[in-house]
Amino acid sequence: MFDTVVIATDGSGSAQRAVEAALDLAGKFDATVHALYVVDEGEVESTPDDVQDVLERALATTGGRALSFVREAATNDGETDADVVTAVRDGDPAAEIQAYADEVAADLITTGTRGRHGDHAFLLGSVAEEIVRNAPMPVLSVRQLEGEANPEREAV
Repeated sequence: MFDTVVIATDGSGSAQRAVEAALDLAGKFDATVHALYVVDEGEVESTPDDVQDVLERALATTGGRALSFVREAATNDGETDADVVTAVRDGDPAAEIQAYADEVAADLITTGTRGRHGDHAFLLGSVAEEIVRNAPMPVLSVRQLEGEANPEREAV
């Protein structure tokens, strides 16, 4: 059913849960796994000019850690035999994730979500929500459990 699975990760706790779920599914279907981290250009551009380079480097480091987590989880899960293909993109996260999934002919996109509700979610928007609404292929959105520790872009 699934030949190619794209895991969109930002290193958050919810993304880590999505990685585990995606690797489990990929193992069951012997699917190729692609892990993707997107450096949010909007976040970088909205910061003062004198700190943009520092922020971009920090985001790239976070991405490297997030992708390493996926590779290590795939190696340690005992079910996923194939290597994980990793990629880093720059741009709007939802658009880049969907474009990448199209490029690799993904059968499934997995992503984490923090499960925000009400006005807070409406004001902030959600990458996961945008992907769910617009992606032409199935999307597995994995919510962070209530009360679960969230490393939020700390060491993954």
